[in-house]
This record gives sequence, structure tokens and C-alpha cells, in this order.
Amino acid sequence: MDQPTVLALRALKLGDLLVAVPALRGLRQGLPDHRLIVACAEWLRPLIDLIGVVDELLPTPHGLDAPLGLRPGSVDVAVNLHGNGIDSRSRLEALRPRRRIGHAAPGWDGPAWRDDIHERERWVRLLNAHGLPGDPLDLRLPIPEADIPKKAAVVHVGAAHASRHWPVDRFARVVEDLLASGHRVLLTGDKKERERAQRVAAEVSGSQPEIVAGRLSLLEFCAVIAHAEIVVSADTGAAHLASAFGRPSVVIFGPASPVNWGPPPGPHRVLTDAAVRRGDAFAKDPDPALLAVEVVQVLGAINELLEDS
Repeated sequence: MDQPTVLALRALKLGDLLVAVPALRGLRQGLPDHRLIVACAEWLRPLIDLIGVVDELLPTPHGLDAPLGLRPGSVDVAVNLHGNGIDSRSRLEALRPRRRIGHAAPGWDGPAWRDDIHERERWVRLLNAHGLPGDPLDLRLPIPEADIPKKAAVVHVGAAHASRHWPVDRFARVVEDLLASGHRVLLTGDKKERERAQRVAAEVSGSQPEIVAGRLSLLEFCAVIAHAEIVVSADTGAAHLASAFGRPSVVIFGPASPVNWGPPPGPHRVLTDAAVRRGDAFAKDPDPALLAVEVVQVLGAINELLEDS
């Protein structure tokens, strides 16, 4: 008899996958006899392997712009961990699953969508409403092995959109302070963010940080974060990795609210100013809530975390 399958759709980015880890583990626990397939970007495969509960990755090279690559009728349970819009629902409906797990919508039973809860809680709450287990704090990942620098201060200078770009000169002042205090500093980011990392380094006086932006595989990047002494980042995948590995982190929030995307309890500090938040994730300039965070606040948070570690 063929093994039943459960397909979870999360065709988004690194941080989005990380906040869905508790739900994926809830699916594994609640449907232990099913083959668990996650539909997401192929480049996230190393992270899928780290999560440890997924049987198969279904690549989504075009996001929701193309049908999911499974035969209609081949999925027993379809789980919408992507959102609650018509695009994600229709892609799953096209598979003609025997059971649908999602938020309340035409053709879907489930809890009403709420904007005022954390993403980790959102997806676990969804499972719970459908009679499945899940713990929103079950987010930790095992430490990957890789030949990378260890015990470094990681300053992640990039972000997918300009709305989360803390100014280069402020990053440079933070880097200078860390170097002056004797820390090894790594500037991280993807290939597109390497130029930004170089701009930060160019503004640093004296000793220089190491620019590894654009030079690390995803697994190496995960290992760098897992072994970091401290992580300084905007609200990006790097910050979510610091939470997943329990590493001290200072997270600067701009358009997104920490209520929805903030780190769990632990050695993490959130800096933002909600009173001036514009909230436009796709803006071409930094959100005022991000710009309200000054260098002295970041340095204070770093020192506090390092003293406690």
C-alpha cells in the first residue's frame, strides 16, 4: 500500500521557513505515518535537511506563478503554511487533496486569520485548530558542521529590501567598536549584498573586518551563525538563524513588527521605534522605525548580551 503524503506549502525565503519549523515538526508528530513534503525554494534544501523532519523537498522555482509539480490526487493532506490568499489556496486546490488544512476561506475550514500574532504561533495555532500538535517554541536547529570561522562577531549588513537597510555608516561604527574590543568581525550577506559589505568596511577606520558576504554556501552561513559570539542584523534570515541556534543577537526592526516576527525568549535584543513605523516592506528607503535606532543603542545591547554570556 502506498504511503500517504502530506504537502506543506511555504514557497518563501529563509526567515519564512525558519518560523515555520514548529509547524513542520507538529505535522511530523501529528501525522507520523505520512510522507512529509515541503514545497519551497530549492536553494533552501540544506536548511530543510537541518530541520530533520522533512522527507522530500518539492522545488518551487517560480514561487506561486506556476503549478506545483505533483499529480492531482497524489496528495492526501495539503497544508497552507504560505498564507491565506487565493494564489496559495488555488495551487493546493489544484492537487485535489483529500484533506485541506488552512485558515478559513471559501472551500477551506479552519480558524480565522489573525494579524496580531507571531508567525510561529500562527502556524502552530492553525495545526491545533485542525487537531494536530505543535509547540511554537520548538524552533531550535542542530549545529551544522562546516569549515568556517568560529566565535566571531557576525554583522549581517544586508536585507532583501531597502526598507530594512540600516545605514552603512552606522554599521561601520558598530564594527569599529567590536574590533577595538578585540572581537573578530565577519561581514555577512549574499552575493548581491557583498557590495554593501564592502561599503561598510571602507568606512571602518583602523583594523578591518573580514568580508565573507557572497562567499558562503547556505550551510556555511548557517554554521557561521551557529558558532557566532554575537549576531547583529536587521530583521532578516540571519536574525532568525540566531534564534534557531540560540546565539546572542541584536535585531534592528524596520517595517515589520517584532510582535509578528521577533525572536523568542532568550539572549536576543530587539531595537526599533514602533511609534514612527511606516510599515512598507517594499519601500525604496529605510523605514523610520529602523532609522530611529542609533549606534549607541546597538552597542549598549551588544555589551549587555556579551556580559551575560
